[in-house]
Amino acid sequence: MNFAVGLKPLLAEARSMESLEKQLICPICLEMFTKPVVILPCQHNLCRKCANDVFQASNPLWQSRGSSAVPSGGRFRCPSCRHEVVLDRHGVYGLQRNLLVENIIDIYKQESARPLHAKAEQHLMCEEHEDERINIYCLRCEAPTCSLCKVFGAHKDCEVAPLPAVYQRQKSELSDGIAMLVAGNDRIQAIITQMEEICRTIEDNGRRQKQHLGLRFDSLYSILEERKKELLQSIAREQEAKVQRVRGLIRQYGDHLEASSKLVESAIQAMEEPQMAVYLQHSKELLKKITDMSKVSMSSRPEPGYENMDHFSINVDYVAEMLRTIEFQTEPLGEDEADGGPGDGSEAVADEDRLDSLEVPEAMEDVGPRQKPVSSPHGQH
Repeated sequence: MNFAVGLKPLLAEARSMESLEKQLICPICLEMFTKPVVILPCQHNLCRKCANDVFQASNPLWQSRGSSAVPSGGRFRCPSCRHEVVLDRHGVYGLQRNLLVENIIDIYKQESARPLHAKAEQHLMCEEHEDERINIYCLRCEAPTCSLCKVFGAHKDCEVAPLPAVYQRQKSELSDGIAMLVAGNDRIQAIITQMEEICRTIEDNGRRQKQHLGLRFDSLYSILEERKKELLQSIAREQEAKVQRVRGLIRQYGDHLEASSKLVESAIQAMEEPQMAVYLQHSKELLKKITDMSKVSMSSRPEPGYENMDHFSINVDYVAEMLRTIEFQTEPLGEDEADGGPGDGSEAVADEDRLDSLEVPEAMEDVGPRQKPVSSPHGQH
């Protein structure tokens, strides 16, 4: 059903106040800023309480660190522009207060308390009955309509409800959906921050293991140089594979976060629509999108200990004839196995016993040639 919009003029003063109010809305709580108001480095403003809520969600360990010693600060992203805000040990209390915005809020509240001239209301008029306002909602057709259409028009056999009741119910549902998405976005941002830290830890561990490996191979001169390159490549391959997997998850979460943020922006714009009928024409589609977005599963994460690279450790306490069979050790050898003390047998028998004690991971079997097969009492992994 089509509607013709009949808008009555608004007073200039009322328009100015409504425009000002939109500029004083916090993007987190969607209410007017609550003092104290803090200004971020990106020049956006937040209630300090809301900023602290976002900061705590992105840095869940900040309080526990502060309880033992001096806090080390943290970071979070501006909800308006996604700019990363880095805080010192004072947290959000180290952010500068925006006294100008606080003064504007005080002035606005004083002006709002002043009686204004009666506002001319905006109403949608029925196209079929030009003098009738759109004041009811057809539940079966899911469309706003007028009373005459219900009495003897297209909706005479339909069930209807008062327009304000439907408006308030659907607006409440949309508000709940926005709050749910914002909370979900905070959790996703915290997960992304944690996975970025995992990437840094993987890279640090990889670099540390490569340094240890280089120091040990430097003591074995030229015969170890070729093997050192092969083992370094093994570390680099696993490091790259792990980092690529985690970065792929970061991109996946980032895409979801971007889509969710755009949906939040669209929903906020819809919340600002003053016309109930116009709002109701689009609210159902927005609610469906929010529901679909909320059902998207974002449960893929690296398993605990995924960043560990300690399995690339080696033992170099072998005789020169065994150098070409060196592999990474998942567990340190015992003293008897590592020392290879003298026994009743020949030196070749002692070497073969040490070879038997060497556990060769299956993942490293293709690193390079061997002088002879290596058997393991534990089997290959």
